Amino acid sequence: MASTVTRPGYGQLLRTRGAWTFLLPGFAARQPFAMLTLSLVLLVQHTTGSYGVAGAVAAVTGVSMALFAPYSGRLADRYGQRTVLLPGVLVHAASGLTLTFLALADAPLWALFLAAVPTGASVPQVGPMVRARWAAKLKDSPLMSTAAAFESVTDELTFVLGPLLATALCTSVDPAAGLVTEAALTLVGGLLFAAQKSTQPVVGGVGGAGDSAGGHARVEHVSALRVPGVRVLIVVFLGIGSVFGGMQVSLAAFTESIGEPGLNGVLYGVFAAGNMISGLACGAIAWKVAPQQRLLVGYTALALTASGLWAAHSVLVLAGLGLLVGMCIAPAIVTGYTLVEGLVPAGARTEAFTWLTGAVALGQAAAVTVAGQLEDRFREGAGFLVPMGGTVLALAVLVTLRSRLATRPHGRTVARGVGHRAPATVD
Repeated sequence: MASTVTRPGYGQLLRTRGAWTFLLPGFAARQPFAMLTLSLVLLVQHTTGSYGVAGAVAAVTGVSMALFAPYSGRLADRYGQRTVLLPGVLVHAASGLTLTFLALADAPLWALFLAAVPTGASVPQVGPMVRARWAAKLKDSPLMSTAAAFESVTDELTFVLGPLLATALCTSVDPAAGLVTEAALTLVGGLLFAAQKSTQPVVGGVGGAGDSAGGHARVEHVSALRVPGVRVLIVVFLGIGSVFGGMQVSLAAFTESIGEPGLNGVLYGVFAAGNMISGLACGAIAWKVAPQQRLLVGYTALALTASGLWAAHSVLVLAGLGLLVGMCIAPAIVTGYTLVEGLVPAGARTEAFTWLTGAVALGQAAAVTVAGQLEDRFREGAGFLVPMGGTVLALAVLVTLRSRLATRPHGRTVARGVGHRAPATVD
């Protein structure tokens, strides 16, 4: 039994046959996601002079993405990722460029809101699609937990590079350069990822390309939202989104207030670097504690560290706290995605992953709006109260409903209420 404790490492994971064919284009395609909100905030704030207005426009894209992302995931489960991606990246690039033009033309606020809807709705859900490809490749392998950690690290690497790139482009090149680059990267990366047909999960299936098509001819498609544990995780990820959104607006306002707007990307990069470092550690540790307990402990630490942000009044203190907050986020994200593997059957996992991604976007959208209003009215770091409030409320829900995150034991069905080919055992 002792030998089973050791978790397979990243090297073994990356030697998975065909992995690099979707990892590299997947990384390029998800990079714009980390640039969109900040690029939009910086552009609209430049043209209107208000963080409140900028936050409101960015919030519309976030809400739109949160509402449409699960349906995008469900369509990908049913018809295939390529079918969803190809029109999606074209619409996103076109609508993003339209939004940029309207902002530069000093268009009325309603026009910005109108253009923000398709911009957010068409954000390609590449991260969940990559996770679904790992699930199809690895199935019940012990590497799945390592893959979840690896994907969290990849996400956070984009959140290190994305804000830095967006800030550099918007402050050093042109206020519109961030959104233009985001649209271009989405188009090129998305098309390259969609071209990797060999690693796409079987449409409507329960596994990867190696699954037989004849044994189970049909899967009933029912929303992953019917799984109680998924609904709890959505609230948890809403709180995580409140950290991302609150940090983006509040750091931008703080660095502008001290006359160093270029530090915005650096401070946000430190925050994301902490997330990436802890994500790497999560993938390397052979956990003996159940994921439900890990999530509870990790989220408590996140709420505590996020609650101290509003009291920071110097760059060094804010960087240190941001690093700690970031280090608390990755374990929560990794554990949440790991729990999905045990809660949701394979035919609904892309949708489940997009519900969580959409929850982050919705939490981020709400946080951007509220933090922008607080910064406009009160300044002095008032926007940092948003991460504190979001995580504390989510923690309260997690503590109350933590029993719903229990995965089914061997011989029991994975999740009630979700269409599945037959009662199936976990593992």
